[in-house]
Amino acid sequence: MSDRITVVGLTDNPDPELTEDARLAVSQHRVFAGGERHRGIVASILPHDSDWITIKPPIGKVLVAFKEEPGPILAFTSGDPLFYGFGATLQKAFPDAVYTYYPSFHSLQLLAHRCRMPYQSMRYASLTGRGWQELDCALIEGAQLIGVLTDRRKTPAVVAKRMLDFGFSEYTMIVGEALGGAEERVCEYGLEDAVRLSFHELNCIILSAFQPHVKLFGIPDSTFEGLRGRPNMITKMPVRLATLSRLGLVNARNFWDIGFCTGSVSVEARLLFPEIDITAFEKRSECSVLLEHNSKKCSAPGIRQVMGDFFLQEHSAYTGDQETVDAVFIGGHGGRLEEMFACIDPLLSIGGRVVINAVQSESLEQFHQQAGQYNYRIFEDMKIAVDEFNVITVAAAEKTRKA
Repeated sequence: MSDRITVVGLTDNPDPELTEDARLAVSQHRVFAGGERHRGIVASILPHDSDWITIKPPIGKVLVAFKEEPGPILAFTSGDPLFYGFGATLQKAFPDAVYTYYPSFHSLQLLAHRCRMPYQSMRYASLTGRGWQELDCALIEGAQLIGVLTDRRKTPAVVAKRMLDFGFSEYTMIVGEALGGAEERVCEYGLEDAVRLSFHELNCIILSAFQPHVKLFGIPDSTFEGLRGRPNMITKMPVRLATLSRLGLVNARNFWDIGFCTGSVSVEARLLFPEIDITAFEKRSECSVLLEHNSKKCSAPGIRQVMGDFFLQEHSAYTGDQETVDAVFIGGHGGRLEEMFACIDPLLSIGGRVVINAVQSESLEQFHQQAGQYNYRIFEDMKIAVDEFNVITVAAAEKTRKA
């Protein structure tokens, strides 16, 4: 493989708008890469004896083709190659290559200009082959202006429906379709209208808030839907906030809530720390709908729900890219706390924390015993009494050595 890669950004204009330097770079190459759409746009300016590497899934095969090509390669991408683009993919795959970039406006910049909209404060979220995390985080944090890159599955209609389901109704949606092309269209919609519409497959979105989203710090217990016949079976708000503090979520990347019941701890954590990955485990089937309802009532999307016996799960599947978990709340252990520590410890990161809310002294003593056995640093217990309910002890421990 050559150590030189050139990347040129395109709009959908059928007459490529390239700088003089970019056109010179094209004339000096014989091997090109890009999607079929890009090939159609630049076909008229490619040298007659050129070769083409089609960029399409699986990307691994494309990267192999790059590696096997002995000469320099010029790749065409959409917009800015370093804005959620193939340029970043190439850098990760070939970090020692020498890169030259000729960017164009990316689609969200084009859309902002079409709307004559200043965009220096815009938050960005890509849904293109990705999950909802970036958009969820921006919505929960109440971003006033959010630029969204869509794909064929996460269309503007799907985005609008998800936003309405989780109570983010305070936005209008501007959709830019086929920007720079012959079929270009820019329209603004209410979310209720966008849900019912279809759009050109090449589109992007700007969400603009017309009023602030109401944020909560300490969700009132009455907000949560509880178990039928057991309305008090919920981690009360003061205990919930103390628990999240002890978990050290401000420094965490992912969090497990074991035995989520109503989902109150996960929901509160999602609103206060929207950037972290949350997985909630529960074996009681009736709790599944409770978490779904409570997440929507509190505008807390993005909590991963895992139903069934915790001990039978493939725990490593919920550790993320770092292959560890940073914080674990044990809301229920079924008398198997020793086994639970054995499951958690190999995956808990150094500095990761485990927290339990103990009502009975036996549970507290067993927690201390297990934490001590694994040489965790044990924090001072925190006792909390809420109204006429039993005193709750919030106990926490931190892992200080490798598994």
